Amino acid sequence: MFLGAERAVPAATDWNRHDWPKLWLYNLHYFDDLNAADAACRRPMQCELIDRWIRENPPGHGNGWEPYCLSRRIVAWVKAFSAGFAPRQHWVQSLAIQARFLRRRIEWHLLGNHLFENARALIFAGIYFAGPEAEGWLTLGRRILAREMGEQTLPDGGHFELSPMYHAIVLEGVLDVLNIAASRPGVLPIAERDALQGHASAMLRWFGAMTHPDGEIALFGDSAFGIAPHPAEVFAYASRLGVAAAPALAPTRVTGRVRALHLQASGYVRVQAGDAVALLDVGEIGPSYLPAHGHADALGFELSVGTQRVIVDSGTSLYAPGAERLRQRGTAAHSTVEIDGANSSEVWSAFRVARRAHPLGPSLGVDGDSVVVEAGHDGYRRLPGRPTPWRTWRVEADGMTIADRIDGTFRCAWSRLFLHPSIQVERVDARHVVLRLPGGQLIHLAASHRLDVLDGTWHPRFGSSEPTHVLVQACEGSRAGFRIDWGGTGTAAPPSFSFEPTASRG
Repeated sequence: MFLGAERAVPAATDWNRHDWPKLWLYNLHYFDDLNAADAACRRPMQCELIDRWIRENPPGHGNGWEPYCLSRRIVAWVKAFSAGFAPRQHWVQSLAIQARFLRRRIEWHLLGNHLFENARALIFAGIYFAGPEAEGWLTLGRRILAREMGEQTLPDGGHFELSPMYHAIVLEGVLDVLNIAASRPGVLPIAERDALQGHASAMLRWFGAMTHPDGEIALFGDSAFGIAPHPAEVFAYASRLGVAAAPALAPTRVTGRVRALHLQASGYVRVQAGDAVALLDVGEIGPSYLPAHGHADALGFELSVGTQRVIVDSGTSLYAPGAERLRQRGTAAHSTVEIDGANSSEVWSAFRVARRAHPLGPSLGVDGDSVVVEAGHDGYRRLPGRPTPWRTWRVEADGMTIADRIDGTFRCAWSRLFLHPSIQVERVDARHVVLRLPGGQLIHLAASHRLDVLDGTWHPRFGSSEPTHVLVQACEGSRAGFRIDWGGTGTAAPPSFSFEPTASRG
């Protein structure tokens, strides 16, 4: 089973069926199961599958010979063969052919995590084999890796594609290189090893900041559970290699029980208030030349109270081009403001973006016992009236206020909050609801205008679509806002507060 779908693969043509999702077929060719939990119990089946792959996928034909698939499979085979899974001679011959084929098809045109995977595979193959050709693979892989880690690791430790899922994938890959290099002392010069370890340490620090109290990743951009290794597994792997997270960045703002950390280079803010954590997206959609895994989610956010997610990003369930992929990448599928039915960044096809939103601000400040984060973006200035949305999060120990303001003119705008599917919604009046958490805790939520409770979907995994609720209000008079109180009395009565939108900028 891959991506929530189980299929039989009895025929040679099944490796490349046109009526099956390409990402599912990619996973079929990766051979990740060789190194999965309890893999030794499945060795007879795995042996048969390797033999079938070699027999039914001749060099250069089909999905399995695309460079990314090659890279993932080369690493999987080398890991398994180096850890006690004795390879047959024709497997080793095939592995060499695959490395030779990859060497001539490096994904210079795609860059990003694809180029990183190419480099990792060349390093693995170069270490596994001996001789001048293998040394060439190793040298090229090292050169690409050194260049790309400097490009792809941002100063705050984030991976430059700004997807927590791909961050985890690349981070595990960096640890893999450190691991295999340790098996052959001297294969990486000390300076390269130290630089790579420094990148891994910074990436671990960022990864911790972008992990929710439930131990799982935030779902910004193209992110889903179950694709990358679980954060706990990544940290355990790093620990076994003696790689520790870099020292924590000092909180950008602290007041009372509220601490805000601004990951400036990657454009995220983590705000912790007691046992509540909010993760705010106030940055770019991705690198200027590689926004493939970005969504039109500018000014979106996620909120956990304790280990329970409350406000969520709606996630990613598929990569196949089509209406549903576009919908999931669109602004209306995120906890942010949509103006005139348009997307804040013009997402199209499966991985393309045309005109995109750029952040305005952001600013972080302290006001009494509150941390205040304000940011805007220019993604809608292409529309008539050049509307510009601004969002202010005011967070104190027991709750937060989200105030939206739109400068310029527009026809209609909607502010949405996607709820976790386990949250029950109980209507109090036209502007107030109570959110009942699975453990019985009550969270009071009120809106500045009429609040509608609509049906929506959450996509925490590929192939998964879970029904949930979406709280929606219209931006009337260029204003909208929510007040969320998680520190109330525990009764069903809404708390007493007054909503005041953010002051207008001059």
